[in-house]
Order: sequence, then structure tokens, then C-alpha cells
Amino acid sequence: MAAHSSAQRHQTWVGAGALLIGAVMAWGATFISSDAGYAGIGPNAMPWLVSVVLMVCGTWLIWEARTGGYREMEAASGASAADWRAAAFVIAGVALNAALITVIGFVLACALCFGLAVRGLRMAEGRPGGNLRQSLLDGLTGLIIAAPVFWLFTKLLAINLPGLTTSGWL
Repeated sequence: MAAHSSAQRHQTWVGAGALLIGAVMAWGATFISSDAGYAGIGPNAMPWLVSVVLMVCGTWLIWEARTGGYREMEAASGASAADWRAAAFVIAGVALNAALITVIGFVLACALCFGLAVRGLRMAEGRPGGNLRQSLLDGLTGLIIAAPVFWLFTKLLAINLPGLTTSGWL
């Protein structure tokens, strides 16, 4: 086999990562009840579907990488190295959402996640993260997005999500 370039090795690792995440999700799906719910589909259907699609994509990415690399890939744009400060905001948003969702409820946890993630993405573009006014606007935007999602799931679909109050509206 011919020597593979560094880019092909990295591309293989991306495919292997997708394959591994799919396998871990499939393993996790085995612990979710398969009792049929509405329309005969159980709560484990979506995790199984996502895990299978991830494993298929991971396998395809590995095949692409090992047979010549990503052929139609455009030249990389942006910075040559990761902006770890920007990534820290996005990671903090996701981690705080997971840690606080049962404490402050779905709506506020998702609004916080949105605000931090937007700040990080703005910084990754090379723009300022934002001042207090921008942070409040980002939080309000997060509330405007998260509240209808919460109501859709809890009121229309009767899916329990952690709320801040017992009224079911926050």
C-alpha cells in the first residue's frame, strides 16, 4: 500500500471518530426502552437511526480517506490553528446546559447555551464576542427560540422536559 499523506491520516481519524461515536450511541440505545409508543415507534428508534447513519458515514469517510482522500474538498479557510478561547465558550455553553437543565429548567439552560455558543462562534469569526448589551440580546434570542420549543414538546407532544416552575410554561 502506498504511503498516505498526513491529510489522509487525519481524514481517516475523522471517519474513525464518527464510527466510534455511532458505536457508542448504538451501545447507549440498547439501554433505552423499545416499547412501541405513538405510531408504533419506540423511544429508542431515533437513537438507533442516528447511530446507524453515523456508522455508515464513518465507514464511508474512512473509505474515502484510504482511497485517495476527500477528493472534492475545498482549500481550508480561516485560521491555521483552532481558536481555543472561542471553543471554550461553545463547550461551556453545552456543558452548562447539561449541568443546569434540571436546576434552572430547559428554557433558561438552552438560552444560556445559545448565548455562550453565539459568543464563541462570533469570536471564531474574528469578531468581538460582544459587550453586556450584546450578551443580553443573545440571551433574549435564546429565550425566544427555547420557549416555543419547550411548549411544543411539553404542551403539544406531551413530552416531559425539565421546567423552572410546575406550571409547565417555563
